[in-house]
Amino acid sequence: MDYFELIEKRESCRKFDGRAVEQDKLMRCIEAARIAPSACNGQPWSFILVTEDALVNAVRDAVQGQGMNKFCDNCNSFIVVIEEDTVLTSRIGAMIKHTDFKPIDIGIATAHLVLAATAQGVATCILGWFAEKKLKEAFHIKSSKRVKLVIALGYAASDTLREKRRKKLEDICIIKS
Repeated sequence: MDYFELIEKRESCRKFDGRAVEQDKLMRCIEAARIAPSACNGQPWSFILVTEDALVNAVRDAVQGQGMNKFCDNCNSFIVVIEEDTVLTSRIGAMIKHTDFKPIDIGIATAHLVLAATAQGVATCILGWFAEKKLKEAFHIKSSKRVKLVIALGYAASDTLREKRRKKLEDICIIKS
């Protein structure tokens, strides 16, 4: 499919069918994130690929607090996204411009990752609701590190896409020509 078909097809899946995702597909997703652009090539990310049953259960426990993300019960693969330190030039640029580029860079890498999943027929949901402390304990992540996102990956229970409800183009784009 071409790029525009790909971005139309990508959606947040909230109903997985329980099938396991093949390891090579998951690694291609991480490779897509690895080659994403970042400020000063700082690459302020690392990824924990979780497919082992006990650790999948630990992630489910961390993302399902207060009744949230119950759909993850049928998801057997997760990627935990960790914010890492970046290169000196990016840190200096961030100080001068009063802009932390790390979350922007992680967002770009995450977009690459989920689009790579979609291109391979794998559904995703980017999760921002999670108990960071539980994830740090389960994966022995240093207290100085931040878990920024968790990505659920699996096969969608249905191929039917939901209608995308977005702002109108003229509401988000000002043309100055």
